Amino acid sequence: MGIAENYQRVRGEIPDDVTIVVAAKTRNAVELATLIDAGATDIGENYVQEATVVYNQLGEKAKKVRWHMIGALQKNKINKVLPIFDVIQTVDSLKLAEAIDKRSDRIVPVYIEINSGKEPQKSGVMPEEAEETIRRISHLKNLKIGGLMTMGPRFGNPEDARPYFRETRKIFEYIRSLYILNLDMKVLSMGMSNSYEIAIEQGSNMVRIGTAIFGERKYDK
Repeated sequence: MGIAENYQRVRGEIPDDVTIVVAAKTRNAVELATLIDAGATDIGENYVQEATVVYNQLGEKAKKVRWHMIGALQKNKINKVLPIFDVIQTVDSLKLAEAIDKRSDRIVPVYIEINSGKEPQKSGVMPEEAEETIRRISHLKNLKIGGLMTMGPRFGNPEDARPYFRETRKIFEYIRSLYILNLDMKVLSMGMSNSYEIAIEQGSNMVRIGTAIFGERKYDK
């Protein structure tokens, strides 16, 4: 089964109100063009350099989809990110948000990344710091907070990820209940190829799927 058929199969298994962001790390423009033709609406990239190459190669077809930055964003890459990406999903600190705000000449939709597993080696705002961080970021004129995103700890059994998705959903609902200016909390981005079913059960309305569409990645080393 090809990647177009894989995408359509996954799309058919997922509720219509859940957005699929195709996680396109290491994938080329031909593959992404195939998926866009198959109905993909959102593309996620981890690395700015890779995204720039495929975006330019796709030409006008690149404008048919929304582009999501789903990898860690370094401050020195912000100027290269802004012309391509429609959404930055990995805002993990006030400092990064301020750097984006300073460099942008438009309002950038962002999601706040929550470190739901409280893993010291991973980026993301700690759950107990989410409200304060979001309140501070909400004052930045060139950012619009559109939701939350979490990676969650990686487990062999996706069921083990459920408590972390549930915790992030609670934060999402709590933040939505507050009166905070410049907030448009509509998206809860949780779940990848091995865990998207659990994530959707816990309230995710955006999933980031690569392997289930492309198959296992092959790395040259």
